[in-house]
Amino acid sequence: MAKILVTGGCGYIGSHTIVDLVENGYEVICADDLSQSSTQRLDGIEAITGVRVKNYQVNLADKAATAIIFHENPDIAGIIHFAAFMSVPESVQQPLRYFENNLNSLINVLYYAQEFGVKHFVFSSSCSVYGQPDKLPVTEQTPRKEAESPYARTKQIGEDFIRDFVVANPEHQATLLRYFNPIGAHPSAQLGEYATFKPNNLAPLITDTALGKRESLNVYGSDYPTKDGSCVRDYIHVSDIGHAHTLAIKRLLAGNATEAVEVFNLGSGEGSTVVEVIEAFEQSTGVKLKWQFAPRRPGDVVAVYADRTKATQELGWEPQYNLHDMMQTAWKWALRLSNELGGR
Repeated sequence: MAKILVTGGCGYIGSHTIVDLVENGYEVICADDLSQSSTQRLDGIEAITGVRVKNYQVNLADKAATAIIFHENPDIAGIIHFAAFMSVPESVQQPLRYFENNLNSLINVLYYAQEFGVKHFVFSSSCSVYGQPDKLPVTEQTPRKEAESPYARTKQIGEDFIRDFVVANPEHQATLLRYFNPIGAHPSAQLGEYATFKPNNLAPLITDTALGKRESLNVYGSDYPTKDGSCVRDYIHVSDIGHAHTLAIKRLLAGNATEAVEVFNLGSGEGSTVVEVIEAFEQSTGVKLKWQFAPRRPGDVVAVYADRTKATQELGWEPQYNLHDMMQTAWKWALRLSNELGGR
């Protein structure tokens, strides 16, 4: 059992990835300062897998604190790095906070990967590195454009850091996973998106509205050049995203990577407008939503969706969930939180 360090493993995507890693036979340790997450995710992982994963409650932007993880686990075989702040609107308002956290945490993890000889690194990147592409769908060869937000810029800079690191340390290899819009929850309803702070992602906004926790839902932008005026995004189930990380670290550990730094897009390959997502929720759950258009938000691009051919051909990755599945699992999770956990 190879030992994998998952940073940000108590987060939304990180926790689903840990489940997939454990189910595929990996030993996992987690590093999460819990500033935007909760140990309830560790409970959910244990409920699904029967394994209690150890978490280091460490701010990875603190170099000395980060060192402890590696000194106590000199047998780490690979790292999957999620740890980062991730709200586009918040990053526009607080760019320095995002630069300090997202970049320093990455630098420190890479520093100790070098010192302890951890040669396999998977980076949680984002389709936001593409900015507003000139052509759709987006392939891995699509040029990166000017970042539309400080959050997106931290992902671009993070990718550049990793490339420079691997050039200087040719015994190391890395995979950059640029995923599109993760959504949904584990089918067991043991894991999903927690509203531990004001939600910005679409699914919890939808489910909060359906539960009556919000009076109505704002759809930001009614005049984009799309079929209904709302933004187009590529939504992908979080469990599918999690499995892609397992496949990526497996490929690195097996020595099957064909480049020192490989890049894969993770998306469904289809674009859906925000209005279409709302309609999919209503159709799959039978719950009608109250919503209205609102002005555009800064940092939002018009449309972006993926060509996933490379991930399918080289990673063997095939998404298993459609948009209605995503909405059904998100709703099942939201109901469980509301009914059993008091809405936490």
